[in-house]
Amino acid sequence: MTPIDTSIYAAITDAIQTEAGRILSEGQVTAVVGYAAARRKGSAQPIVISNPDDAQKLIFTAACVNNLAVYLTKAKKEIPKTGKIGIVVKGCDLKALSGLMGESQLKREDLYLIGVPCAGVLGSTVQPATELTTGTIAAKCTECDAHLPTGCDFVPNQTPITPELEQKYAVEIARLEALTPAERWAYWQEQFSKCIKCYACRQVCPFCFCEQCLCDRNKPQMVETTPRPAGNTAWHIVRAMHLAGRCAGCAECERVCPMDIPLNLLNRKMAKELKELYDHEASFEVLDKGPLTMFTDKDDQSFIK
Repeated sequence: MTPIDTSIYAAITDAIQTEAGRILSEGQVTAVVGYAAARRKGSAQPIVISNPDDAQKLIFTAACVNNLAVYLTKAKKEIPKTGKIGIVVKGCDLKALSGLMGESQLKREDLYLIGVPCAGVLGSTVQPATELTTGTIAAKCTECDAHLPTGCDFVPNQTPITPELEQKYAVEIARLEALTPAERWAYWQEQFSKCIKCYACRQVCPFCFCEQCLCDRNKPQMVETTPRPAGNTAWHIVRAMHLAGRCAGCAECERVCPMDIPLNLLNRKMAKELKELYDHEASFEVLDKGPLTMFTDKDDQSFIK
């Protein structure tokens, strides 16, 4: 395993602390959503600060894995309701925010974006690692095209250096595409059978912002809520289609899944299809509509028989 250079993270931490303290002191924002050191050595957790003195608590390390965009959707009660909000964003997090803006869930003028030049973050391991290497880096980071976020209000003057790595999801997608349809179906049925319907994937996803999920309704019941094969398959297929063209690739769903279901693999496969069929992919650009929520006369209609 080759170490990945994260020496810039110390300078990024200093810059984030300085900028957060400044915008809070000047009243430009009422709160800042960022990362702070957690109880376990080397780990990090989300934090919301509103006092300039607390800016020194902010950090950025390879352990800052959370997509903080979810704090502007599900966790709204923890965020002040008035004033502009500052938020620390990696490239994949910024893609999520851009998508939420395009869906009218957030307004750009209500946010102060502190972008993070990111060389990568740690993946999930049985024994949590503290050093970022080619063996401990998150799978999503092996395919990242957004190490340096753009369009933010502030970005530390650092340049991330990430070596070329084997794109783990692309390799697995190629393997699955080489199988027969029956073999692929058997693979996903096996994966979905592990689901315990804890909905951790839904709770951590910035795009699952509905106050009541369609899959929770029982009059009529759209998806069976018990962890049985038919209900599990319906849940994951519905969710994958719901995220198609929207997913920012943050892989939070896969990270929090207690059953190790490769959820982001499914999302990356859907993203690949959307790119090939419609030349559409999640980006820093704010788009009003995605390819599955709009229709034009130029759309391919060959599927209609």
